[in-house]
Amino acid sequence: MGVDMGSMRAALPSVGMVIVLLAQVSNMEVIKAAMSKGINKYVIIVYSDALSSLFFLFCSFLFHRSERPQLTFSILCSFFLLSVFGCSSQIFSFVGIQYSSPTLSTAMLNLIPAFTFVLAIIFRLEKLNWENKSSQAKSLGTFASIGGAFVVTFYKGPPLIGELSHSGSPRRLLLSPQLSWILGGFFLAAEAFMNSAWFILQVWPFNFLFYKAQGVVKSAY
Repeated sequence: MGVDMGSMRAALPSVGMVIVLLAQVSNMEVIKAAMSKGINKYVIIVYSDALSSLFFLFCSFLFHRSERPQLTFSILCSFFLLSVFGCSSQIFSFVGIQYSSPTLSTAMLNLIPAFTFVLAIIFRLEKLNWENKSSQAKSLGTFASIGGAFVVTFYKGPPLIGELSHSGSPRRLLLSPQLSWILGGFFLAAEAFMNSAWFILQVWPFNFLFYKAQGVVKSAY
């Protein structure tokens, strides 16, 4: 039986998004474990960004040398804004995890598509048509995501797994104060908004600047 290459290509974006979510969840668990060991969150941000920048800079020179547009002031400004949104998102994420838990951080990831959809409408990258089923589904998903985020932020149920003491015997888990949990939820919501703005900025106006640098004008629609 032959493999349908067209179907495989169509499934690649969905597979990629699932892999990204798995990577984000694993990253949150590692971050929480590192901070519980006393490592400063800002040190983690600096070292992780520095190492990833060196790695991707090497990959850029190695694999995408012929695809790079001319480096103009506008593109540099776009890079700067992308870095500001990206670093702000990391800081909000780390502070939110510190105040709450990776579980809440994972649940708040559902806000990213909601905020992205709203920002896409504001910047005219998405058309909202109430008679279209696709627009109706996206709008319903946006309301559900925001409502779910409020629920997990203002309601913290009992712990599922107890914390182990240094001797290895189970003990009662010391719950964070409700105020800290809510504060962590707001920081994680800010992280989701920054992530959404980061995504939008990669499309508008960054794509326009990229095609303009190559002498091609491409519509946002």
